[in-house]
Amino acid sequence: MTKRQIGFIYANEADVLNVALFGLTAKEFKLQNPDKKGNQRDYATIEQNIIIASLESSHVLLIRQGMEQSERLKTLRVVAVEQLSLIISSRATQKIKKISRRRCRR
Repeated sequence: MTKRQIGFIYANEADVLNVALFGLTAKEFKLQNPDKKGNQRDYATIEQNIIIASLESSHVLLIRQGMEQSERLKTLRVVAVEQLSLIISSRATQKIKKISRRRCRR
C-alpha cells in the first residue's frame, strides 16, 4: 500500500468514529463550519472527548473481529449514545467539569 492509500483508509476509519459520535464526517463538519479551524474533535465537550477515546478502543476490537464497516458504525453509535447518557448523568463528570471551569478562569 502507498502512503496515500494508508492515509485514505485511516481517514475513512476515523470518520466512522466521527459519525458514530457527532453524526458528521470531518468533511461535513468543515462544510457546515467554514469559520472554524481544526476538526470537530477540537470542539468536542469533555464528555465527547472521553467517549471518543473509548470508541477508538472498541473500534479496534471490532475491526480485529472482522466486522464490516457499516456494522461497526451501527454498533459504535449505540455504544456512543449509551456512554454519553451515562457520562452526562455521572456525578464524577460534573465534578471534573467544575474543576475544569475553575482552571480555565485562572
